[in-house]
Amino acid sequence: MSTGNGRQVAAALVLDTLFGEPPEAVHPTVLMGRVISGFEGRALKLGNHRSRRLAGIALAGSLPALVFFSTRKALDASPDKLRWMVGIAFVSTTLSMRGLAEAADGVERSLRAGRLEEARARVGRFVGRDTKDLSEAEICRAAVESVAENTSDGVVAPMLYGLLFGAPGALAYKAVNTLDSMVGHPQPPHAELGWASARLDDLANLAPSRVTALAVAAVSGSPLRTLRTAYRYGPLTESPNAGMAEAAFAGALGVRLGGTNTYGGVSRKGPVLGEGRPPVPVDIRRAVSLMRRCCVSLGALALLGARTGRG
Repeated sequence: MSTGNGRQVAAALVLDTLFGEPPEAVHPTVLMGRVISGFEGRALKLGNHRSRRLAGIALAGSLPALVFFSTRKALDASPDKLRWMVGIAFVSTTLSMRGLAEAADGVERSLRAGRLEEARARVGRFVGRDTKDLSEAEICRAAVESVAENTSDGVVAPMLYGLLFGAPGALAYKAVNTLDSMVGHPQPPHAELGWASARLDDLANLAPSRVTALAVAAVSGSPLRTLRTAYRYGPLTESPNAGMAEAAFAGALGVRLGGTNTYGGVSRKGPVLGEGRPPVPVDIRRAVSLMRRCCVSLGALALLGARTGRG
């Protein structure tokens, strides 16, 4: 990790806070998604399970590497005086602090106004579960859980990889995460094609999810309760990483998350996370505030580390 990476990541977080994500036409993640979709359509036509799994392994290995080295080439080709700014812009496209906050705040506003159908539609834009029949309490839980999980893989993880490997590392991580969200499903037709992507995403998020839990504890005001909840309930979930962030938020907010969700009309029972009360609309705002404090604190630490390194 270079001191320049720390300053770059901190500046990228400021850029995301001020302007949010770039338009879809030039968004690197959208471009990655188009590449994945093109490969996916061809790979799913392969005639046997083994061929689809091999295709999935090739996709999971090649796309992040391609993104890493193409980003490196783009930076090398940039004028010397602009290279650092280009790197900041690249890293900022991997961060979603502002977008996540705006999406969650929209759900809370709809609930406070009594517009339940609107709240269901809004939360359905950033969660994977079925939302058309959710109650108010379930909408609140879905929103808080999504804020928690996306704090880790939508902000903390790209910041961490940006610190370690610069803009190429942040964008390569985003490729891994995008692969998992698009094809890393255990159900048909992606069970074989997405196997490698899901395993790679689990590995890539192992450290960021634990860093997120520690950062949430540090800014929560209840560090012992937060850590105790995270390390007691986090390992109970099917995902080795999402549960850590969600359980940390549950402990910090004093709420109870987890339970049964429905995906494609099929109910899946999950563990309960935490020992508090069910979330209410104000907890969505509290979760967003916690997310912001967590991410800003990490950005400040990155900047402090860069200044210390220069000294």
